[in-house]
Amino acid sequence: MTSTNKPKDPFVVTAFWEVLPGEEDSVAAILSRFAPEARKEVGVESFVIHRSRSEPSKFFFYEVFQDEAAFAAHQQTAHFKKLIAGEALAKLAKRERAQYSIL
Repeated sequence: MTSTNKPKDPFVVTAFWEVLPGEEDSVAAILSRFAPEARKEVGVESFVIHRSRSEPSKFFFYEVFQDEAAFAAHQQTAHFKKLIAGEALAKLAKRERAQYSIL
């Protein structure tokens, strides 16, 4: 029997940031304020930010959203616009993002 319900399709985003020299602690502080707010969002299943132990200017994000719409909504939140778009991005030397589906 085939189900008519569409299965849940989690949407995974990874990001790698490299921060400009001298901005490492500033970006870490911004992310420390941002992450708890992101974790409260409807549709966020997991939101983890890692900082490299050997290269403190490098950050790795692993984010799981309920679906692609939840990711789109995440980017429209006040805390994303203020802390990420408004403060952190200008302090980056490099930013890479990739999107995945869970098999």
